[in-house]
Amino acid sequence: MVADDEATLLEVLRAPHPEGLFVLAGGSNVVVADEGFPGTVLLLRTRGVRAVADGADRVRLTVAAGEPWDEVVARAVADGLAGIECLSGVPGSAGATPIQNVGAYGQEVAETIVSVRAFDRVADAVVTLAPDECAFSYRTSVFKHNDRFVVLAVDFSLTVSPLSTPIRYAELARALGVSPGDRVPLGAVRDTVLKLRTGKAMVLDPADPDTYSVGSFFTNPIVSSAVFAGLSERLGDVPHWPAPDDAVKLSAAWLIERAGFPKGFTREGTGVGISTRHTLALTNRGAGTTTQLLDLAREIRAGVAERFGVDLHPEPVLINCAL
Repeated sequence: MVADDEATLLEVLRAPHPEGLFVLAGGSNVVVADEGFPGTVLLLRTRGVRAVADGADRVRLTVAAGEPWDEVVARAVADGLAGIECLSGVPGSAGATPIQNVGAYGQEVAETIVSVRAFDRVADAVVTLAPDECAFSYRTSVFKHNDRFVVLAVDFSLTVSPLSTPIRYAELARALGVSPGDRVPLGAVRDTVLKLRTGKAMVLDPADPDTYSVGSFFTNPIVSSAVFAGLSERLGDVPHWPAPDDAVKLSAAWLIERAGFPKGFTREGTGVGISTRHTLALTNRGAGTTTQLLDLAREIRAGVAERFGVDLHPEPVLINCAL
């Protein structure tokens, strides 16, 4: 089924679905079992972007859930609106961004989202959730592991400026030739992020099997300061970043590679492997199955746990399957 307007979407959501209902938008961050999904699949194709001034130097952007995300970013950059420029090239729909609390190159949508309009399947009502009700955290939210809410639209508050928000991500700063904390033209940030993503096979190219992935399969693990201290004592310099509540975020890619799974790693006789350009991207080389993909993910996760005592968690949504 296809819903290209909100009325149709709400009608389908309110109808009975004995074998379940799965709402699919861009599908770029979804892994589906080889058996498929037994129930109803609803393709979300709602469209619409509305900009309203919100004070002297801000604009509130209301975006329908089915809008292609990168088109939203491109429009914001072209209109001189800062706050999501580092999220250029992220595939999928706008409605998926609060679900994952999408983030890249030093920005995440939780910083600009002011409300999420959603259908509450328990209350059978359309509701508006404030940021604190969304329970945003690193690559997750109240929407991710709970099918109670279906995102209808997202409100972003963006800054009117030809310059970006301060550049935080060291790799992006180096590529731009600036220091962390500097602000640069929005277009330069977008172009540079797209080049960086393309170099890591994070922009789909039908001719390049390295791009046949859901992006990063594992999130960067967050551990306690005590666990980090133990790892540092045993391993020396471990890449890390500060996380909330005195925790520490580790590099999943660093852990995976040092557990024996380098870029380009494959298992003979399967059609899946690690991208040759991005350690976190598990790719289907053209003849792989979901079973093979999940077996590889389990092998990697077990290897990291055995070597470092750190658990990895999947980033994509798993449909009718589990890791």
